[in-house]
Amino acid sequence: MVMGLGAGLTGYFPWSLQAGRRDGIRLTIMHTNDTHGRIDPFPGDAPEYAGMGGVARRSTLIRQVRDENPNCLLLDAGDVFQGTPYFNEYNGALDFRIMSRMGYDACNIGNHEFDNGVQGLRNVADHATFPLVSSNYNFANTPMGGIVQEYVIKKKGGLKIGIFGLGIDFQNLVSKHLREGVRYTDPLSVSREAVSILRNDYRCDMVICLSHLGFEYSDSRISDRVIAGEVDGIDLIVGGHTHTFLDRPERITRPDGRNTVITQAGFGGIILGRIDFQFNERKQITATETMNSRIG
Repeated sequence: MVMGLGAGLTGYFPWSLQAGRRDGIRLTIMHTNDTHGRIDPFPGDAPEYAGMGGVARRSTLIRQVRDENPNCLLLDAGDVFQGTPYFNEYNGALDFRIMSRMGYDACNIGNHEFDNGVQGLRNVADHATFPLVSSNYNFANTPMGGIVQEYVIKKKGGLKIGIFGLGIDFQNLVSKHLREGVRYTDPLSVSREAVSILRNDYRCDMVICLSHLGFEYSDSRISDRVIAGEVDGIDLIVGGHTHTFLDRPERITRPDGRNTVITQAGFGGIILGRIDFQFNERKQITATETMNSRIG
């Protein structure tokens, strides 16, 4: 689904998850995915998205949102690397430094983060002052061991938010020599385990999945829609990989009868995604509002 939005702060889509009053705590989630080394805006003569994007304008929007609501998280669903000459020159270090200055709270590992191999990722990882997250890529026996975290927990406005990450199957995407030592695990089983740990052991009020699985497929591949429909306890999936522009989040009913929200913000930093979650005094989600910004 392609988003048809104008320039600036656009795309206001209020809708309720549950009945309830608009009181309590408001949590703002800003998100990106598949930025692919797009530091500058798209060229003015680009066949699509001419003049759109660019990290300077994204940074300005992020500051504006934080000024509006200090209870914010800024998240990325992966594929920060590859796509412009900036990656060829800086190998991802520049992207990580800029994201650090923007104050990202967590970033998932996408398949293009392996384009220079695991050692190549390690060479630039220290430029990221935010957590790199992946729950179903095990880096223990690689140079990234101890750096990539299975999940992180953030506290905002009295809420405890658990965040975990999912990466796509390496098959036909990442050559063996580039992912040497990394063990891939089925995302469904990993998701159930991560949710159980975050909900039961850490008593998180909200669980977010940063996913680089893709929004949906016509075959049997595991996607965000599959995870949402089969795993209880995930409140929000911030997706990537398929470069899907969602004009509004999708809600999937879980086995427990509650809803999981899925969102994705296209690619190339064209969109700064934003969802506001309203919580009541019992720290239950009562409503959401979507206010995505098309940059350019």
